[in-house]
Amino acid sequence: MAAPTPHVRASAILARLRWIEEHHGREARRALLVSLRPTHATAILAAVNPSLWVPFDAFIALCEGIDRTYGSGDLALCRTLGRYAAEVNLPTIYRIFYKIGSVRFIISKASAVWSAHYDSGRATTHDIPGGIAFTVEGFATPHRAHCLSVLGWMEQSAIISGATVTGAREATCRMRGDAACEFHMEYK
Repeated sequence: MAAPTPHVRASAILARLRWIEEHHGREARRALLVSLRPTHATAILAAVNPSLWVPFDAFIALCEGIDRTYGSGDLALCRTLGRYAAEVNLPTIYRIFYKIGSVRFIISKASAVWSAHYDSGRATTHDIPGGIAFTVEGFATPHRAHCLSVLGWMEQSAIISGATVTGAREATCRMRGDAACEFHMEYK
């Protein structure tokens, strides 16, 4: 039996649509949506409120479309999109917590509220030498675009918190056959 289709909050979709408009204009946004499968485009267009749930496959289709159109087709742009989403999805009221809280505090809180952003899997954190690890387990349909987005989000969250990121990488990934996706970020 197939795993249920996971969902992501519309805030992730809206951040990526905003990135397209800011970097390439409103017409580019329209053209990209037209290039997607109609079911994906419809789901993306319905994401008008950040708290709505959107099928994860529509999110992935959007990320892949952006990377194919404006990146190099290797999904590397998804890391940039994750950084951008961390910046634009952070309400002004929470910025103070980023400024006074430690990177460890911010990343560990994100793992605690994973289910507020995804309806599949769970996230945990643990310390590593010089940094923190963020582990995603049990996500129904892992995808490289998502992994790179999470990594970019971690990096930008640390930067917003005032840290200097000295390294960030995927330590393990289910797309490579590992049991979980684990991201390591070193910072000072």
